[in-house]
Amino acid sequence: MSSIGATYQEDAVIQRKRWIILIVLNLFTFMSTLDGSIVNIALPVLVKELQLPVAQVEWVTTGYLMAICTVILFFGKLGDIAGKIRIFKLGMIIFTAGSLFCGLSHSLPLLIAARVVQAVGASMTMANSQGIVTDIFPSTERGKALGLIGTFVSLGSIAGPSLGGIIVSTMGWEYIFWVNVPIGLIAIVLGWKVLPKDLVRVKSRIDLPGSMLFAVFIVTLFAGLLLGQQLGYRDNRILASLIAAAITFIAFLMVELRRKQPLLQLSLFKNPLFSLSIFCAFLVFVSNFCFNIIAPFYAQNMLNMSPFSAGFLLMLFPISMVIVAPLSGALSDKIGSELLTFAGLIVMVIAQFGLARLHEGSPVLLVGVWIAMLGIGSGLFGSPNNSLVMSTVPRTQLGSAGSVNSLVRNVGMVVGITVATSILFNVMSSRAGYRVTGLIEGRPDIFLSGMHVVFMTSSSICLLSALLTGWRLFSSRRAKRLSA
Repeated sequence: MSSIGATYQEDAVIQRKRWIILIVLNLFTFMSTLDGSIVNIALPVLVKELQLPVAQVEWVTTGYLMAICTVILFFGKLGDIAGKIRIFKLGMIIFTAGSLFCGLSHSLPLLIAARVVQAVGASMTMANSQGIVTDIFPSTERGKALGLIGTFVSLGSIAGPSLGGIIVSTMGWEYIFWVNVPIGLIAIVLGWKVLPKDLVRVKSRIDLPGSMLFAVFIVTLFAGLLLGQQLGYRDNRILASLIAAAITFIAFLMVELRRKQPLLQLSLFKNPLFSLSIFCAFLVFVSNFCFNIIAPFYAQNMLNMSPFSAGFLLMLFPISMVIVAPLSGALSDKIGSELLTFAGLIVMVIAQFGLARLHEGSPVLLVGVWIAMLGIGSGLFGSPNNSLVMSTVPRTQLGSAGSVNSLVRNVGMVVGITVATSILFNVMSSRAGYRVTGLIEGRPDIFLSGMHVVFMTSSSICLLSALLTGWRLFSSRRAKRLSA
């Protein structure tokens, strides 16, 4: 084992390969986050082919996200102990194999099992990719590199419905999984050639009590949130699940505070810059997934677009993000991150407010403008915020910090889906006069009233995040003036 004092930045060979290394990391970052949302648009097809109700088929999506959140902190900690690059390489193989099995599974239990395998591999790569980048890239390029990772994270998360619609329309649902296999194999071969050996490892033990408690917390929380949409949150079983999640989480924190080598380094949160950046990232993912779950229904059912055409309209989000995020990351290396995160959030607030004013006859061009603006705002925010998160962390805790960042993102996705569908169906039920859990034929006004409240809520979430980052920007500039 090499000493912690050694760095990849002193190795000229690794520095020549650093951008190829980043491509390998980004391929898996994109695929693993894409697979959290790409299945959504294929659910109607899966319902027909597997002849099952929507509520059961939804577990193909939620089971994947739940499995990732359950084990991601474990693999972040394992990366710090066994080596981030070693765990990342193993994750590449497991994810690619899981993708192959998903496409071959033609029964729901087999498909969900294959999705769990996929999720284990995805969490191994997600937990360690940001730590690897922070280790390899010099501080003058770290913002740009983490910005690109952040771009592919957000791109994968948001591009699911649009890319999935195109694949399902042209090739069939199996190919939303099989498309990962050739890309995965190329990335594995590249990874074995260019990824260096681990330099930084920590002598520590795996925190089994913390890992078990955290797994129970995630399962009970997600089960309560996701089943609550179908059964209602007043159901005693749902309440019991959510209470169990709260008790388990408190027990987890108490155990972690007492352990010398905890699963979650709670000391990370003593840094206000880290805590605020993580919280703002969570709010942004909640807000974006409100859009992600509602927009396909609006495009297809209100604007009467085909899944193929709707996919291209929704692609404006990831396309505008891809253009802006690398520029934002590079700019953050020169001018700092606080101003860019604040500007991005303001753009997102305006875009979400614009989406809240859409109706059945809105011009497609106007819809496209608001979607593109949302992508621009997300691109401005994401890269500098990732840089802020990872630059505040010691090298020995980069795996843990990266896994926390990825965990927050995935929890934000699930909370966003839950918030959007809960608000949508509650408003629709109130307008209809009976419990509604789907679209009502011939009553677009009822869906639109629910959609407007969802987007006003997501706009308010972005506004809260903007106020917090604005306060951080003001405090940072005031501190610099006082020290000058």
